Amino acid sequence: MGSVNDFTLDLSELQFVYEGLARPENVLAERDGTLWTPDNRGALTRIDPDGTMTTVGSIAPECNGFALNADGTTFTIANIGNGIVYTMDRDGNHSVLLDEIDGHPLGSANDVFIDSKDRMWISVSTRANPWFLAAAVPRPDGYIILWDEKGPRVVADGIYFTNEIKMDADERYLYAAETMKARILRFPVHEDGSLGDAEVYGPDGLDRGAYVDGFAFDAEGNIWVTPITRNGLGIITPDGDYHAVFEDVNGPALENAIAKIESNTLAPEDLFACVGPTLQFPTSVTFAGPDLRTVYIGSLAMTHLVTFESPVPGLPLRHWH
Repeated sequence: MGSVNDFTLDLSELQFVYEGLARPENVLAERDGTLWTPDNRGALTRIDPDGTMTTVGSIAPECNGFALNADGTTFTIANIGNGIVYTMDRDGNHSVLLDEIDGHPLGSANDVFIDSKDRMWISVSTRANPWFLAAAVPRPDGYIILWDEKGPRVVADGIYFTNEIKMDADERYLYAAETMKARILRFPVHEDGSLGDAEVYGPDGLDRGAYVDGFAFDAEGNIWVTPITRNGLGIITPDGDYHAVFEDVNGPALENAIAKIESNTLAPEDLFACVGPTLQFPTSVTFAGPDLRTVYIGSLAMTHLVTFESPVPGLPLRHWH
């Protein structure tokens, strides 16, 4: 395998593919080359291996993180706009799976992860809705739900905007992007699914204004992360070091947004001004292709996907096996 320790890319080395998407915040890859991404015009868009794009389903805008079950028949989709988690089949038929917990609305449901035991983990960014309230005034009200044979229950709380969640290869830890602290957390996973205390993995603050959104593991245990407001991609190595692979930072806008966040005065236009000239709000990392070396980057603000080849393969997700 190659090494990622010194791996960087110039923006000119990136490719832009599948133009015409609407808020492709996340990307899911199947073995046969099919890609799926959220789409504000329906629920998901399927991208066939020949490049044909078909929007599937009809769910409220802002479908966000999602997962595919082990047999490839059912998606579980977190809608951050209306705070509801749905199930949907490949033809677009959907139903509500979860819209409250402990007698209260979920809040801003963000992401779904299915582990090798077919337990479902759901991240909720904040109990507030709309989600932007917890970016404008950061608050520790994000949490994580586990749904197993006992049903759904909260297993972690007090997080500053819980974003994507995933497990490492041996599933000893559950990892979470804590966006408004610009860092990755991990929680020891006990046999019964309960979680131990959170610990920071890698730097406590990846970089100035590096509000991390999504991430993925590669086969060597590195974590590839997307600092959304730096319009970039970086890598946390198993020894805890971090470096940027590429960035498209809008410096003045980012500094203004940081100042507004620190003073609890951030407005939507302050945040969205941080988009770069080439990359706009990358949010997720997905390894695809027969060797899991083709990387796709999803985003909030682009109408296409970004892609490049990785020197190391990715860690396959549950549906890949």
